[in-house]
Amino acid sequence: MKHNLSLFIILFSMITFGQVEEKKLDELIQNTLKTFDVPGMSVGIVKDGKLIYSKGFGLRSLTTKQPMDENTLVGIASNSKGFTCTALAILADEGKLNWEDKVSKYIPEFQMHDPYVSQNVTIKDLVTHRAGLGLGQGDLMFFPEGGNLTVNDIVHNVRYLKPENPFRTTLDYNNVMFIVAGEVIHRVSGLSWAEFIEQKIMKPVGMTSSFGSYNRAKAVTNKIDAHAPVDGKAVAVPHDWNETANAAGGIMSNIRDMAVWAECLLNNFTTKDGKKLVSDKQIQQLWSLQIPSGVALKNPYDTGFYGYGLGWFLSDVKGHKQIQHTGGLIGTVTQFTLIPDLKLGIVVLTNQQSGLAFNTITNTVKDSYLGIADRNWLKTYGDRMLKMNEEYDKQKKEAFARSDAFKKEKNLQPKSEQFIGKYNDVWFGDVEISQQGNAYRISCKNSPRLKGEMLPYSNNSFIVKWDDRSYDADAYIIFSYDENGKAQSAKMKPISDITDFSFDFEDLDLKRK
Repeated sequence: MKHNLSLFIILFSMITFGQVEEKKLDELIQNTLKTFDVPGMSVGIVKDGKLIYSKGFGLRSLTTKQPMDENTLVGIASNSKGFTCTALAILADEGKLNWEDKVSKYIPEFQMHDPYVSQNVTIKDLVTHRAGLGLGQGDLMFFPEGGNLTVNDIVHNVRYLKPENPFRTTLDYNNVMFIVAGEVIHRVSGLSWAEFIEQKIMKPVGMTSSFGSYNRAKAVTNKIDAHAPVDGKAVAVPHDWNETANAAGGIMSNIRDMAVWAECLLNNFTTKDGKKLVSDKQIQQLWSLQIPSGVALKNPYDTGFYGYGLGWFLSDVKGHKQIQHTGGLIGTVTQFTLIPDLKLGIVVLTNQQSGLAFNTITNTVKDSYLGIADRNWLKTYGDRMLKMNEEYDKQKKEAFARSDAFKKEKNLQPKSEQFIGKYNDVWFGDVEISQQGNAYRISCKNSPRLKGEMLPYSNNSFIVKWDDRSYDADAYIIFSYDENGKAQSAKMKPISDITDFSFDFEDLDLKRK
C-alpha cells in the first residue's frame, strides 16, 4: 500500500498544464506569495470541460492562521460585473428589457449631468464604461466601506457628476454606472441584485457555495480576511465593500465555484444539466467589442485589439480571443481569464491587493498553453514591483519632507479661522475640518471611515493623512481664499500614484457652507 501511494504521488506530480508541471506550478505559486507578500491564494484551471487544477496556498487570514484552500470564499470584486451583464441578458431573453432601452424607461428619475445624455443613455451604455464618466468617478459614494449613501442616493447623485469625456467616445472604467444597472435589474425583476444572481445564475450553473454579497456569506467560516500593506508589510484589514455596490463587485465565491462558472461560459453558457443560461444572440452581445481602447504597438501577446464587451474585457492573445476581467477591493484582488477556442479557463483569487501576483500566475499558465517558453514572469513582475514601490515611496517621502519643512515657517502658515468649517460637495456630501488641540482634522459625513489629520504643506494647502493607513491614499487639500483671506472652496488630489482610482478625490469640488 505504501509503495502504491508513492507511485501515485510520483505520477500525480508529473501532470502538466500546457508545458507546466504541477509541481512547478505549486512552487511558482508559493514563490509568488513570498515575492509579493500575499498571505493566501487559490488557483483553478479548467481545460476541455474539466477542472484539472484546484488548490489553495498560504493562509486565508494572518489573524486566525487558518489555511487557504479551494473552498475558501473570496470577494471576487469586479469579476461580479460579468454576472450583472448575464443577468441583463437573461431579462432580455425573457423580453423584459432590451439593451438599447433608455435607462429612464425603468428608472424615471435617473439623470446625468447633460440633459441630452439623460434622455439617451441606454442600458448598454451603463455597462460598457462609455457614458462619459471618468475612471472611478463617483466611487467615493460607496468606497471605502461603511458609507451612509443608499443605492437610491447614488442613482440620484449621478446627475451631479460632470463627465470627463463626450458621450460614447471613450472607455473609462466606472463602477457607479454598474450600480445603476443593478437597480434596473431590481426594478424589472422585483428581486434584489443579490437574490437575482443567486436564483437565476448561481443555482442553475451549480455554484453551490457562492453568495451575491458579503453580508449573505457572514455565517460561512471558511472565508478570507482581507490584507493590505502597511509600512511595507501585509496586515489584516476590514472587508471593504458596501452593499450598495454589489452589482459592481459584491459576489463572494471560491475556486471550485468560479471553475464551474468558467466551464459554463466555455461551454457556450450551458449549465451542467444541459440548459442554456442565455441565448446565442445574447452571448454574441456579451462577448462582442462594444467600446475599443488603445493597445501598445509592442506587447507580450501581440495583441491587436482591446476593449470592453458587456461585463468583460476582450482582446486577442497570440491570435486567440481572450475574455478576461480582474477585481480589486482594499485587501483582495482576483483575475478571471477565458480563451474559448482553447477551452481554457484560469482563475486566481487572492487575499492581498497585488495585481502583479495574479498576473504572474495567469501569464505563466497561459503561456504554457500558447506554446511560449517560460518567460519568468515572477522575476519580471517582482522587479517591476520594486521599481514602482521605490517611485511611490519617493513621492510620499518628498511630500512629507516638504510638510515637515513648512511647519517651521510659522509666519507663513494659514490661521485656523481661515479654513476651519464645513464644506460640501454636491454628490459626496459634507466634509468637516476642525481643530483638536494643536492638530487639524478632516472627517467625511457620508464616509465615516474617511477621516484623518491635516498637516500644513503650504500657505494654502495641507496633506490629509488618513487614520486608516491601509488606504495608502494620503492626499493634498488645496484651499481657494477670497479677498479677505477666508477659504471659500477646496480641491483634493493624491500625493502618490499608488492611490487606487476609487479614491476619486480629484472629482470633488468642495464649497464652504
